[in-house]
Amino acid sequence: MRVGFYQFDPQFGEVTKNLEMVTAKLEQAHADLIVLPELFASGYQFLSHEETQQLAEPVPDGPTVRRLVDLAKRRRMHLVAGLPERSGPRCYNSAVLVGPSGFLGCYRKTHLFYEETQCFTPGDSGFLVWDIGSAKIGIMICFDWYYPEAARTLAMRGADIICHPSNLVLPNCPDSMPVRCLENRVFAVTCNRIGSEARGGKERLTYIGQSEVVTPKGVIQHRASRDQEELAIVEIEPAQARNKSLNRYNDLLRDRRASLYKM
Repeated sequence: MRVGFYQFDPQFGEVTKNLEMVTAKLEQAHADLIVLPELFASGYQFLSHEETQQLAEPVPDGPTVRRLVDLAKRRRMHLVAGLPERSGPRCYNSAVLVGPSGFLGCYRKTHLFYEETQCFTPGDSGFLVWDIGSAKIGIMICFDWYYPEAARTLAMRGADIICHPSNLVLPNCPDSMPVRCLENRVFAVTCNRIGSEARGGKERLTYIGQSEVVTPKGVIQHRASRDQEELAIVEIEPAQARNKSLNRYNDLLRDRRASLYKM
């Protein structure tokens, strides 16, 4: 299975321009699964809930999802991409999964970071897994990585690959995702963005890049630079994530003692 990410620098509010950039780049891609950044078409640093409402879109009927579906069908690939979702008066920091058959589902970010709490409603979708045939795909978004329960829940629900759209500004995630993969025996594709935003007098946010593909044994199969655009695609064997045996005596998930983990 060929999986990868497209790390780039979205321009805030330039949805059409960002979509055109992504479409042009992925027209060159030969892959089964590509992950795009969190809020990849809108940009990240919203100034208010009102501004978020203006750029948020319905799912799956908004222009961004429609454009992604068209691209996925044409290129015969699956895409995971972050966008601001509007549902009635609420906005969610969401990510969609689309494929050759069309729209497959939407995950709403569970753990909001920093000023996202002023613009978005905490997600209510729960952690979801989709079977795309060649693999089972789970999604979490950016700051969700900070909570081990997120990756563990996806692993318990059968995910082979965790797709992780991100706009990371803290330095810790790239070196922590190998641990998330090792402790759950899953692949992960983290797609971060590059560049920076400092809108409306707000504190400048500088995105750290370093998008990566990590194996179930915690090996970084490929990592991007901190500040350069990159489309990266690697080959993986999803079945490696289904073997939870650590040795002839220990099985990662079987040996959990859930009755002792309760608070």
